Amino acid sequence: MRPRTEKGFIAMTTTTRRLFLSAIALVAMSAHAAGTESLQSLENFFRSAKSGRAAFTQTVTSPAKAGQAAKTKISSGSFEFQRPNRFRFEYKKPFEQTIVADGTTLWLYDADLKQVTARKQAQTLGSTPAALIASAPDLKALQADFALQAAPDKDGLQWVVATPKAKDGQLQSVRVGFKPGGNELSALEILDSFGQTSSIRFSQFELNPAINASTFAFKPPAGADVIRQ
Repeated sequence: MRPRTEKGFIAMTTTTRRLFLSAIALVAMSAHAAGTESLQSLENFFRSAKSGRAAFTQTVTSPAKAGQAAKTKISSGSFEFQRPNRFRFEYKKPFEQTIVADGTTLWLYDADLKQVTARKQAQTLGSTPAALIASAPDLKALQADFALQAAPDKDGLQWVVATPKAKDGQLQSVRVGFKPGGNELSALEILDSFGQTSSIRFSQFELNPAINASTFAFKPPAGADVIRQ
């Protein structure tokens, strides 16, 4: 039987528990113009993005161990969110997994294992990338959990680094990348406390599409084991 792969995604959001944003503090007068623009892009996204839809590719890299090279896993699928507090990740390759936040419960379904894990959403998301994308109701709420700062442009994107204020979590930092001159979310780069990195690249991004409420409803499939935590 294939081992569970939940940890990789959860630490992303641990690596959707462990898609995004925060109040913009005054930028120091010495900040570079590009840095200022990246913070503005973040603020614009947070103000304008009520819902979203995209395809994604996720690359998770575990740090090298003694005598072993670093391990990399690549997965892909689709992502939808509706603020506040609702999102859905559908992993299609290499294995099928579904992660749904319905506003109350975070559901994780592994199709191969026929196993569902249910967690209370309010106790699960907190200072996670999911809070940056979809969970915080406004900038002020997000500022309570994250410190933000502009980062240099890279790979043709404008970047903001979000660092959780809580020091006891499994998430070290999240880098959020936007296309210049707009509010299109393009990338997330997550570093967890174990040195594992998760890079997510979004494509075919749609801002504020009409999303049926049933997208964020989840019913455990017949015959699946349900674990409630």
